Amino acid sequence: MNSAAGEVGMILVPIVGIILLGVAWDSRSYIALAIAVTSVLFALHCAGLFDPVAKRLLGVQEKAALGLESFIDIQFRAAALAALKARYVTASIAFVALMSAVAILASGRLPFSFFPPLASDQVVAKLTMPLGTGGSVTGQAIDQLEASARKVKGKLNSQYAQAPIVTHIMAAIGDQPSVSGGPPRPSDGSTDGAANGHLGEVIMQLTPSLTRELSSREVADIWREVNGPIADAVELKFDSSLITAGNAIDIQLEGNDVEELRVIAEKLRRKLAEYTGVLDITDSFRSGKQELKLSILPSGESLDLSLGSLARQVRQAFYGEEAQRIQRGRDDVRVMVRYTKRERESVSSLNSMRIRTPAGGEVPFATVATSDFGRGFSTIRRADRQRVVNVVADVDRTRITANEVLADLRSGPIQALMASHPRVSYSLEGEQAEQGESVSSLLPLFALALFVIYALLAIPLKSYMQPFIIMSVIPFAFVGAIWGHLIMKTFGYVSGLAMMSVLGITAASGVVVNSSLVLVHSVNFRRSLGDTIGEAVLNAAISRCRPIILTSLTTFVGLTPLMLNTSVQAQFLVPMAISLAFGVLFATLVTLLVVPSAYLVLNDLVALFRKSKPDVNGPLSTDV
Repeated sequence: MNSAAGEVGMILVPIVGIILLGVAWDSRSYIALAIAVTSVLFALHCAGLFDPVAKRLLGVQEKAALGLESFIDIQFRAAALAALKARYVTASIAFVALMSAVAILASGRLPFSFFPPLASDQVVAKLTMPLGTGGSVTGQAIDQLEASARKVKGKLNSQYAQAPIVTHIMAAIGDQPSVSGGPPRPSDGSTDGAANGHLGEVIMQLTPSLTRELSSREVADIWREVNGPIADAVELKFDSSLITAGNAIDIQLEGNDVEELRVIAEKLRRKLAEYTGVLDITDSFRSGKQELKLSILPSGESLDLSLGSLARQVRQAFYGEEAQRIQRGRDDVRVMVRYTKRERESVSSLNSMRIRTPAGGEVPFATVATSDFGRGFSTIRRADRQRVVNVVADVDRTRITANEVLADLRSGPIQALMASHPRVSYSLEGEQAEQGESVSSLLPLFALALFVIYALLAIPLKSYMQPFIIMSVIPFAFVGAIWGHLIMKTFGYVSGLAMMSVLGITAASGVVVNSSLVLVHSVNFRRSLGDTIGEAVLNAAISRCRPIILTSLTTFVGLTPLMLNTSVQAQFLVPMAISLAFGVLFATLVTLLVVPSAYLVLNDLVALFRKSKPDVNGPLSTDV
């Protein structure tokens, strides 16, 4: 016992040392503390002061080992024997468990989001005014956003005085730093910032997520409600996500008539506004600056006057035509010929200007053409040689998911819109496009992985049926993952399933096969020694119970810190950890009870196919 206590003491020395070293606050104190702790603990170990602790730990270990052995020899043996006797009931219960997971998904209790946004430590209000809006007008809107942000800051920081929510607020006019990735550009005309006077942004910086009681999404919702709408704003979006896979809802309308696309986009925006939880609805249609649109009258067409010729002559008169260039030092000076400044400032000069015809004559502008003021397009976006307008929106995933909204839209409203506008088509972009691409690429790879697993099992086992027994645990990794997400959702660690959950299920599928393979191999080995199939299956389940349980429990416990981690950095991996941990844990029960039952069921089916008596003897012979 003394030697054993010494071994445990040697184990405790580095453990305690590492724990104490964790409190070091800089590199110099770390080194000093490391030397001090190592010296003190080594002296205590040599003095034998750890022996009483080691004896108590070894006592606990022995009791735990005896308890586990007793559980396997008595309780598990009885459960395994009952499951094997009623193997068809066991298989039915397993099927019910599988259907329960499918029912949870069908009920909507676990909504699926392809890539749940990672919460950021800041909330950004992005404002877009109509193109051409001056910085002063945009500044008034930014002042409104900044005032509401200060109001939210005062309210939340007074409500959560022990752990303030908001640290500071920043505003920018003429740029959106969170998008451009740099400091705001000046809007005084010295750079291109003046051209971006319609853009603005207010950033509300929050305290780290581990120290505040409200999520950034909740802060964004409060800010949105306090601020309200902004007059004449083209887009106002409150963003609280660190990383996203694109817009949650992004419907791309495709057609040749921009005005028709604008009308459909407006109808779609109004429809999206009817859904509770759909936020920040906007579209990509942007009117440009005010412009003068020229049209040729029939009288002008009779003179063979083209719109291009008309526009060129108007440009020459008001913008000018380069007559020559004069070299002045190192610079070229362009000499432009055009109307006088007074004439260029009057629209009446346009109506009275003389237009040259292809025949060489001159006619007044008003007799061959008309001019109207209007707004053009700031940008013209195309896809597959068609003009496109995107309708985008965000969703509050605690209320509704993008999949639910789009499923409802595609069931009727969008089809009705497309029927009334047959020249327009639509497609899903953003997060939905990424989701479709990922799923379509994952399914063939998963099928290939299953085939490879089957081949790797069939070759050494020299059986075409036993690999199916081994792989029968794979669906139950899915069951464990679904129930695990439901449990963790109850405690607020996840809001539903995500693409990382699917990847976790895929990983669990490969892990759970290991225990099942070892169990089936143990059955085959015992049968080769002369045991009947009943004895081999029961004894294999009992002998493999301890390592299978310990392997699964250690995997689950190892993933628990990641599952319970609430930091921003870990949120991306939490769904995968839940799928893997609970998938492996639930598959343990299946491996120990369902797989042996499946082995006997397969034996019954083979006997039925061969029209012979099932090869079951030993402990189960009285029940078959």
